[in-house]
Amino acid sequence: MATADGEAPRPEERQIEPLHLPTPEEIRGQDIWNNCAVRSVASGVMGGGLGFFMGMFLGALDNPIMQEEMTTKQQLIFQAKQMGRRSISSAKAFGIMGLIFSAAECVVEKTRAKHDTTNTVVAGCVTGGAISAKGGPKAACVGCAGFAAFSVAIEKFLDRHS
Repeated sequence: MATADGEAPRPEERQIEPLHLPTPEEIRGQDIWNNCAVRSVASGVMGGGLGFFMGMFLGALDNPIMQEEMTTKQQLIFQAKQMGRRSISSAKAFGIMGLIFSAAECVVEKTRAKHDTTNTVVAGCVTGGAISAKGGPKAACVGCAGFAAFSVAIEKFLDRHS
């Protein structure tokens, strides 16, 4: 901040802002948000919402196989059904993914008492393994490695832990 004549203010002229302590409501809000169950459910709901909208968008892009033989009304009905199916399917998948990842990351973070990339790797591995466990142990291992790598890449891209 410069003075009227363009010079930098002297140290004795600078204003010191008062210290702002959190209110009891802010502390309670932080305590609630630091609960792993609350954080996981919120992530699951947000993931479900994202998946719903992605499914609607991708469902709208599906073209019927016999498009030339369908009337406009039939095409609109087909598109609406596809959008509904895709949005529900994507909402479930993204919701479960968000819930598992957030729960795993929160538990690992609280157990280790550190906030770093290792938490992301473990949470990604748990999530990928859990999602692909139906395919057997080999699929679970590949899912673990793939989701952990993806999670670290996103973490580095967002640069959250620096």
